[in-house]
Amino acid sequence: MAETVNHPFQRIVEPLDPQVANQHFYNLSKLEDPRYGSLPFCIRVLLESAVRNCDGFLVKQSDVENILNWKQTQTQRVEIPFMPARVILQDFTGVPAVVDFAAMRDAVVKLGGDPAKINPVCPADLVIDHSVQVDFNKKSDSLQKNQNLEFERNIERFQFLKWGSQAFRNMRIIPPGSGIVHQVNLEYLARVVFNHRGFFYPDSLVGTDSHTTMIDGLGVLGWGVGGIEAEAVMLGQPISMVLPEVVGYKLRGSPDRFITSTDIVLTVTEHLRQVGVVGKFVEFFGPSVAQLSIADRATISNMCPEYGATAAFFPVDGVSVEYLKQTGREAQKLAYITKYLKAVGMFRDYGDVAQDPDFSQVVELDLGTVVPCCSGPKRPQDKIPLSAMKEDFERCLVAKQGFKGFAVAPDGQSAAVPFCYDGKDYSLSHGSVVIAAITSCTNTSNPSVMLGAGLLAKKAVENGLSVRPYIKTSLSPGSGVVTYYLKESGVMDYLSQLGFEVVGYGCMTCIGNSGPLPEPVVEAISQGDLVAAGVLSGNRNFEGRVHPNTRANYLASPPLVIAYAIAGTVKIDFETEPIAVNSHGRGVFLRDIWPTREEIQQEETKFVIPTMFREVYQNVEKGNERWNSLVAPSDELYPWDATSTYIKSPPFFDGLSMQLNPPAAIDGAYVLLNLGDSVTTDHISPAGNITRSSPAARYLSSRGISPREFNSYGSRRGNDAVMARGTFANIRLFNKFLNKQAPQTVYLPTGEVMDVFDAAERYGQSGVPLLILAGKEYGSGSSRDWAAKGPLLLGIKAVLAESYERIHRSNLVGMGIIPLEYLPGDNAESLGLTGRERFHVAIPENIAPGMIVAVTLHTGKTFGVRMRFDTDVELAYFHHGGILNYMIRKMSKN
Repeated sequence: MAETVNHPFQRIVEPLDPQVANQHFYNLSKLEDPRYGSLPFCIRVLLESAVRNCDGFLVKQSDVENILNWKQTQTQRVEIPFMPARVILQDFTGVPAVVDFAAMRDAVVKLGGDPAKINPVCPADLVIDHSVQVDFNKKSDSLQKNQNLEFERNIERFQFLKWGSQAFRNMRIIPPGSGIVHQVNLEYLARVVFNHRGFFYPDSLVGTDSHTTMIDGLGVLGWGVGGIEAEAVMLGQPISMVLPEVVGYKLRGSPDRFITSTDIVLTVTEHLRQVGVVGKFVEFFGPSVAQLSIADRATISNMCPEYGATAAFFPVDGVSVEYLKQTGREAQKLAYITKYLKAVGMFRDYGDVAQDPDFSQVVELDLGTVVPCCSGPKRPQDKIPLSAMKEDFERCLVAKQGFKGFAVAPDGQSAAVPFCYDGKDYSLSHGSVVIAAITSCTNTSNPSVMLGAGLLAKKAVENGLSVRPYIKTSLSPGSGVVTYYLKESGVMDYLSQLGFEVVGYGCMTCIGNSGPLPEPVVEAISQGDLVAAGVLSGNRNFEGRVHPNTRANYLASPPLVIAYAIAGTVKIDFETEPIAVNSHGRGVFLRDIWPTREEIQQEETKFVIPTMFREVYQNVEKGNERWNSLVAPSDELYPWDATSTYIKSPPFFDGLSMQLNPPAAIDGAYVLLNLGDSVTTDHISPAGNITRSSPAARYLSSRGISPREFNSYGSRRGNDAVMARGTFANIRLFNKFLNKQAPQTVYLPTGEVMDVFDAAERYGQSGVPLLILAGKEYGSGSSRDWAAKGPLLLGIKAVLAESYERIHRSNLVGMGIIPLEYLPGDNAESLGLTGRERFHVAIPENIAPGMIVAVTLHTGKTFGVRMRFDTDVELAYFHHGGILNYMIRKMSKN
């Protein structure tokens, strides 16, 4: 039994309302100690979580003291438990999680345990939003056609998820066509404060998607974790984390009337990347926060992974409560949320400097300095003022290959390729826009930018402007509420006239589900080796993510997406050049059609109302008739189908016993891949379409699957045979062994160049362990657990990198792969590593968090590296061979 709190900070149980005797709360405001009042608000939530756990309200006194002493302990790498109140999932990460649960039930049975113990103990909401693709666009029936095709492609996955919703308690499935998980969370799922049997505590969560942080904008502390870590949380295992530093981000000043929330978040992203906030919390404060709507705050919090922080927190204030009212939450809930948060010192008045807590570091942004901007062409943090877009693209065109370069030869820079589309002649050149997508919860959750896009479309049509028919335009809202207010306000017709028809309610282009481009466009791009452009209102633009044929991809606000679609190129200076010439021969400038903030706010006040949210969400769980009619197995143990290419029992638990084996040294390892900086989880485990020449395609073909049925890697995450073959299969992967982009490597014993999976398979047949060499920010991007599971199945025992993104490092630990980190000042270049050496990594019997171990090369050279096991709990997972093995053994006892 846990040690109980027995000091002045013991909880005082009082009625929330004297007239309602059965409602209570834990009153922190009566703790008369200056430590609590100086804590950042996000740390106060961690304190609540430490005091509340799944078995009652008992906690170690030392955990409470460590958190209350945050100001002293924040830099001492103090380990604390965090027990989120709930978990959210999306289907690309949710399917493998349910597959793991099903396989864990089998493993528990084999070890003599009760399979029913493998079951979520906290609320788990899974929103199906990653499966729909932009196969059809521009037509009024595009939505229905895309949804029909989504079901045809994914019916096996959907049946499996429906089995999961029936087989596991506390698991709720939001069917396809409902919206994007983070927007649905913001508008519907978020509790803000939980009322559990008359006791109140703050809502908090983790999610199997890196953009889970979007909910921080509403004052709900949450962040993304890998699927394997989320599975452990669902089974009642607290997250073991190091008490974080908290960067205070002060907002002051007022934005220009033409500035959007997208411009603000891209500015914040660039700024915080420069500050360096990886592994830290960011908490926003200052008088200007109150000027931002919850949608604006959610946009900023959504892109937290892009600036590298763990969480991006906006404490609850009066604006938060008004948003809850606007989105149709019940008055009774608003009352207890407000009373509880005020009582425990978690309700914020951003204008009261006396409430400003202590922070590890404070940085500031004057909103008056924000200018219209985009980010790209390959990373979200590479912000470009709109006025410099043309110049920046032309500079990138000639610069050497890299994040800001395409290395186009001088004789190819003016290439122009004519082509015919629908009987008319057109021409493509470098910078031509071929994809323009209003997509992603980052922006479609924000009525101001969506109505702004609609008003811009209205003015564009009224000025006689249009979009070239070969440009793939699409509108994929994050919830049905968006379509509702766009139609009610009258702007949907104008969006449709420009080709921005609703194509689906899901992530779509933002995650690479952009569908095919017209064949003549693809041929023209290939013929001219063109750097074609995609412009999207998403949150990521890594190489190879949006579409294989768009090498330059820019993040922009929804109004700018439409503007670039009309212009047809990113090589335009909107200040000095007309966006287009209308049918009357008059040049129309962007400033002529750009709506003001006042125009947008007038429309939002009139048309974004609570009844819309209530109507859309009142039947969200049962409103999809095709989902309702799905028939799924009812067994407690899943009946695996050996012929399935979507759902397969994974090999992770084969031969698992209750006995632990001591850690062994990694001896004679070859380097499978020698990589550089900013290798993303998209590079490691792509989510997009399966190319016909890939190992995964060869496997599927051998199982009788035709190319048109390949679907995407993301949709196949329930099948380890496909996913292992898809590991490092991104066509934009740059391997130093080859000195070019290709999903290939060198099989070092013979010098042969081959696909990465084929090389790993040959090493495996020889019983040789493997390593990955990498630079900075290894594993940035999405929180996909297959970026750790896949390497494990390839035989990779460790990764040696200069630094890691937080979620991916945790995923590696969760799968039993050792994250090794160069010591300060060291890297592959300084140590003279070519990657062609053989490595011996010493693994001591008594490992400690952050321990330095010796690496010895076959040449005799030795150097030290740090093992990035950051907590004792992570070491326990490693000794068990991963977190899931740990949970199976735990659940199999008694």
